[in-house]
Amino acid sequence: MSGHHSAAIKTHIISRLFILCLASISFSPSLLLFAQSTPNTITMTPQTNNISTIPEGPVAGELEKLKQEEAHLASLLANLRQKKLNVLRSRPLTIGIIGFGRFGQFIAKSFTKYGDVIGTSRSDYTAIANDLGAKYIPLSELERFIMEENLDVIVVAVSIVSFEDTIKDLVPLLKKRIEVMGTGSCPLIVDVLSVKEHPRNILLELLPEECDILCTHPMFGPDSAKHGWQGQTFVYERTRIDKVLLDPSKDRTFHHKLDYESDGDDSRRTSFYDVSGLSHGIHENSDAHIEGMDRIERFLSIWEEEGCNMVSMSCKEHDSFTANSQFITHLMGRILGAQGLQATPIDTKGFQNVLKLVETTNADSFDLFYGLFKFNSHSMDTILKLKASMDDVVGKLLQKEGKNEDVANALKSCL
Repeated sequence: MSGHHSAAIKTHIISRLFILCLASISFSPSLLLFAQSTPNTITMTPQTNNISTIPEGPVAGELEKLKQEEAHLASLLANLRQKKLNVLRSRPLTIGIIGFGRFGQFIAKSFTKYGDVIGTSRSDYTAIANDLGAKYIPLSELERFIMEENLDVIVVAVSIVSFEDTIKDLVPLLKKRIEVMGTGSCPLIVDVLSVKEHPRNILLELLPEECDILCTHPMFGPDSAKHGWQGQTFVYERTRIDKVLLDPSKDRTFHHKLDYESDGDDSRRTSFYDVSGLSHGIHENSDAHIEGMDRIERFLSIWEEEGCNMVSMSCKEHDSFTANSQFITHLMGRILGAQGLQATPIDTKGFQNVLKLVETTNADSFDLFYGLFKFNSHSMDTILKLKASMDDVVGKLLQKEGKNEDVANALKSCL
């Protein structure tokens, strides 16, 4: 057998093995895209796992057809977005903001494009509110804010450490509003804190059950989004509508009503299962539920229209993620800031990024940093892991220097 023929056989065998390997593994979208875009290579669709060979050249006219289809879909999408915007503006929300400081003013600026905004805070921000096109009521007149204004939504934009006391002050007035104006008069209550399980628990524990709840975290602020909200991440959990707790893992299903669980008496049963095994709340088709869901969707649509990347996520999952992202970012910024780092004439790009981190994290109040630590149950684990990692890295440096293990451990213990 000639060497050339032997090589051809080997190539054929390797190609067949490669095909079998491709057929037995899961593909990432990027890998599929690569495989499908390379001439004379293997391609496999995720729906059928069929293997085929891409033709050598493009079919005449195919690109033009795809461009026409793309233009048609873009036109449909633009029309759909305009219809959504028309619906949103047909029934503008009246949004109250408790805590009209820097962040409250920041979100009010965008809210005024879509509805009426009323702010309240300890300091006098009347002039700033007027400039933004909003109304202002001093916090000393909180009862007027709750009772006299036709509020659809109340955004609680106070600090993490002030949140519980603010809600406690709010509760008696909300109860009075419900007594005077009826059960459907309670505004949607929205939090915008950087931790999520803490405010969720407080809202569920303290608020009247007639109040719908939406837990959110705009993962940006006046500094990071000073040029607009386009592409910024907005995390939210639809928490309660019409006295029903929503299942945070499935937006369209419900787990339980708040007042009681079924005890075997069908007349007291608060949920049911459909043929697909999905659990539904008894109120989900009621007028109150429909109105409550519509109000939440209108509020969320403001963020969506401003260009936010909308992420539906449970409060528990959010806190797990942010402990390893947001909290550690602030922790490192504070630690490096405590060292008094300064710019030099020969800074590298990497060091410039470090200084930027120090600047942005230390621009936030220490109360925010403390709140990220105190009210996220995962934060201490992050600190311990960071310390262990630092000990490990420093230990390796000391061992490289020829220090024996006992000396290296002693020096690490001083860190």
